[in-house]
Amino acid sequence: MTNIQRRKFLSLSGGIAALGALGIPLTGIGAAYKARVIVVGGGYGGATAAKYLRLADPHIEVLLIEKNRNFMSCALSNEVLAGERSMESLSFDYQALTQLHGVQVIFDEVSDIDAVGGKLSTKLGKEYVFDRIILSPGIGFKWDEIDGYNEQAAQMVPHAWHAGDQTKLLRRQLEAMPDGGKVYISAPSNPYKCPPGPYERAALIAHYLKKSGKTKSKIIILDAKEQFAKQALFQQGWELHYPGMIDWIPASAGGKVLGVDPEKGILFTEFGQHKGEVINIIPPQKAAPITQLADLANHDGWCPVNQQTFESTLHDRIHVIGDACIAGKMPKSGYSANTQAKVCAAAVAALINGTSLPDPSYVNICYSIIAPQHGISIANVYKLDNGEIIPVEGAGGTSPLLASSWERKMEATYARSWFKNITADVFR
Repeated sequence: MTNIQRRKFLSLSGGIAALGALGIPLTGIGAAYKARVIVVGGGYGGATAAKYLRLADPHIEVLLIEKNRNFMSCALSNEVLAGERSMESLSFDYQALTQLHGVQVIFDEVSDIDAVGGKLSTKLGKEYVFDRIILSPGIGFKWDEIDGYNEQAAQMVPHAWHAGDQTKLLRRQLEAMPDGGKVYISAPSNPYKCPPGPYERAALIAHYLKKSGKTKSKIIILDAKEQFAKQALFQQGWELHYPGMIDWIPASAGGKVLGVDPEKGILFTEFGQHKGEVINIIPPQKAAPITQLADLANHDGWCPVNQQTFESTLHDRIHVIGDACIAGKMPKSGYSANTQAKVCAAAVAALINGTSLPDPSYVNICYSIIAPQHGISIANVYKLDNGEIIPVEGAGGTSPLLASSWERKMEATYARSWFKNITADVFR
């Protein structure tokens, strides 16, 4: 990214981040609310939407329904596999949303949404009426697309694409693997959550193996695609830090995984089979199951929305943000969800108050860590053009291939600073 591009990007993203410091008093608490909005899902998208909707209009009642008492971040969870981060550092609670912002947090799981009747049901047997819903449920897996792989098989062959127990399981398997063992990572076809994630994971697993003396081991990425995000930067970093340890096999060379035998640790492709000591399957993905139950997803499994307001094009009064929605050219990432949540919150407040919709602006930056002192990034600013979110020409950019070691070190520092800043913006 050139200095001019970086300054332009940071000035825009800084303006968005600064909104989180607004000290708007929570007037109206305990008084009659003008409307009730229910936010479903308490991750980077949902928690942001709940907070910023209260900031936009404290006279709107906001209920956040989330099944887990703590949010566990997938962002930077690959550092746990590298032995460079604790699981506890990825965990965030919802106390500030309630105590500082007046969001009513309900620990439950939505089982059904009645879009016409304006109510939803939960697994604990509760019913809630709403004026609008902001749905940020994340991803689900297409379990049926890899023969032999399902939720039960994932207890032996982890996906670790939801941070938590799966991350711990994959870490234990890496620790138990002898030197000379093979680690297979199955990367899915597009679209999926965190496009650079599998390739960062390969790098940080290699870092762990190298650090622990397992230098004869190999990591093989079997890919359902022909190319991947930040490919040249990743391959350069792999060769610099882990020469000969990481192989990437595209779909045309037999990289697409068709099946797995979890008991024997064997992966099957069109070109043959591969046996590994550790197997990490990242399955093909779709929007979370609640979107299918509520008839919000299309035949591809994702949710079409009005990209200015994120209101579903299939059901009125239901907005879908984050990984589950179709958001033009924006990737499925935590920062994308955070930005979309702010745009959606502003739009929902305007719709409830009968005021003009604000002009939206969107931003995303994605950092990847190849080694503890080697980071890379890609950033974009987006605009709405004829109803579709597209990149702003000349804004943002990608880390240069010819960067110095100091620049790579600084990018790794920026990655960890980004994580501190975005989680503070969302959960504080």
